[in-house]
Amino acid sequence: MNVSEHDHEAVRGLPEPLPAGERLLWQGAPAWCVLALEALHLRKFALYFAVLLAWRGADALQAGASLPGALWTAAGVLPLALAALALLAGFAWLVARTTVYTVTDRRVVMRIGVVLSVTFNLPFSSIESASLRLRGDGHGDIALVLSGRDRIAWLHLWPHARAWQLRRPQPLLRALPEARRVAQTIADALAGAAAQASSPVPAAADGVPGQIGLPTTRPLAA
Repeated sequence: MNVSEHDHEAVRGLPEPLPAGERLLWQGAPAWCVLALEALHLRKFALYFAVLLAWRGADALQAGASLPGALWTAAGVLPLALAALALLAGFAWLVARTTVYTVTDRRVVMRIGVVLSVTFNLPFSSIESASLRLRGDGHGDIALVLSGRDRIAWLHLWPHARAWQLRRPQPLLRALPEARRVAQTIADALAGAAAQASSPVPAAADGVPGQIGLPTTRPLAA
């Protein structure tokens, strides 16, 4: 029988059952292949190793080696390159497997962590704004800007953090399949929460009513 460290969870991705009246709207996790390419820069590392192999081969040719000999010299780096790329891909798979993003009608919850699992509870009252970066294949990232003095250390969030936002880290729901639909779910939930609190509800950036704007044209750093 397979036993998981999360088997004790009352609800998948949540440390305890939802309070009475709170509704689960959506749960999901990053797509590991997109996470590997975007967050761990697998493509860039592959290009780096390809350049390194080509440089070693060209250097051997210039030193007088035959073509087979130059190829053999270049291939000496290949095991290291493949091992490094496999480690990055494996880590991305583990991150995706151990991550659960949850959206209810009151909050966003992020259960993250490969070795040590932690759960961040983000009530809608703590979310100032958000933005969506949508890719052509439908995957995307949703960055959450926390209001007031609410802060989560960037290193505690990584790789679920927007790049280069070190002074004011922004939690990031990364590599989401059907990211536009998830963004709309968050916008609608925030609008409903704002209405229940009898608060003014400004228009979202893309014309959807809600407390949160989710523009698809505003770029985020990968």
